[in-house]
Amino acid sequence: MNQEEIGKFIALCRKEKNLTQTQLAQKLHLTDRAVSKWETGKSMPDSSVMLNLCRILEITVDELLSAGKAAPQTKTAPDLHSKKATDKKRTTKGRILSAAFTVILFIGILVCYICNLAISGRLTWAFLPASSILYAWLLFFPALLWQKRGIFIVLLSASIFTVPYLFLLGIFTKTAAVFSIGTATALPAIAFLWVIYAVFCRIGKTNKPAAFGITFLSAILLVFAINFILSEMIGEAILDYWDILSVLLLLVLALASFAYGRRKAH
Repeated sequence: MNQEEIGKFIALCRKEKNLTQTQLAQKLHLTDRAVSKWETGKSMPDSSVMLNLCRILEITVDELLSAGKAAPQTKTAPDLHSKKATDKKRTTKGRILSAAFTVILFIGILVCYICNLAISGRLTWAFLPASSILYAWLLFFPALLWQKRGIFIVLLSASIFTVPYLFLLGIFTKTAAVFSIGTATALPAIAFLWVIYAVFCRIGKTNKPAAFGITFLSAILLVFAINFILSEMIGEAILDYWDILSVLLLLVLALASFAYGRRKAH
């Protein structure tokens, strides 16, 4: 058992997880000096922390003690076959869900048109729910079909189809404000969702409390942005009683998230 080789293997696994020595030490409730000693081969992890270390680095104890030399043997042909089978099942499941979702929404559109014709004798209001159903399909169908990147696809769909949807909604309702006000408030909301998505992709993997804290603070900015837009467009008050309560609640949640993350780190 070569301590230097094991130390190099720990460092390699840590970097693959995008963790610094300090972050790994925090997860183990140790000092970064202890992790540094492991990686330089000056000491070995105690048995009391070895299981947690392996869990965080997603390796086995055997792989740790053999410095990863046993790792290549684990990826045998049956394992690869099993992975392909799992991927195939996931793909099939995505196709079934997306097809079922499409059929259900298509039936919903048909019901709207049939009811409209039965009640009014001609098509009048059916276009409104039909366009909303179509918008929902454009948003969620790709996410169901390609499940691995579902959130990204939903955000991309929302970015592409929200403004056209509001434009059609304005035409069907014969109300120009639906498009103008809806677009003015929807764009910052979509931008907010992209920011949160990026925060969780970059920070959420290693520090979820901080990611939630940033989310709550960003939500406060979104409240002010939307209220300012509504104030400019329709004379709405920038902040009313409920807005102030919402901002205070979001602020408390943000501070609680940061405090929890700080406590967890220590």
